Parts: sequence; structure tokens; C-alpha cells
Amino acid sequence: VGVLDSFGFEHFEKNSFEQLCINFANERLQQLFNQFVFKTEMEIYQKEGITCDFTDFPDNQDIIDMIQAKSSSILALLDEECRLPRGS
Repeated sequence: VGVLDSFGFEHFEKNSFEQLCINFANERLQQLFNQFVFKTEMEIYQKEGITCDFTDFPDNQDIIDMIQAKSSSILALLDEECRLPRGS
């Protein structure tokens, strides 16, 4: 799985679970940054009546959901597979 993090795409010949976790942590940090800088600032600007177009900021929520959503995410599927007696 190639994941875009704050430093760009990381593509290795063989990705490890550790690398997935590192990339996921980077995605979460990027989301927090986006949330604070773009979404919060947009709300402040609207309250102050300042016109600004923030409609094109990066939002990585789809990637985070793909990895950690409660059902049918990568982590949920890995967890399920690990619980099977002879998981593949």
C-alpha cells in the first residue's frame, strides 16, 4: 500500500507492517494539521466576515478511514485474519 504522507509517497519493494503504521501515523498527523490550519481558520474567517476560498485544501480522511474504520478497513481485516486458526 502506497500512502501519501507529509513527505511524499513512499514506495518500497516490500512494505512491512511497521512501515504501514509509520505511514498511518503520518497521515493522522497530516489530518490534524489540515484540520487546524484549514478548517479552523476557515471558521474563524467566516465568523469575522472575511471572504476567502479554502475549498481546495488537502483532505486525507478517505485514506484514514481505509486504514482504521471500524469495519472493513485494513486494520480490521488484519485483525480478523490474525484471529483465524489458519489465516492466510
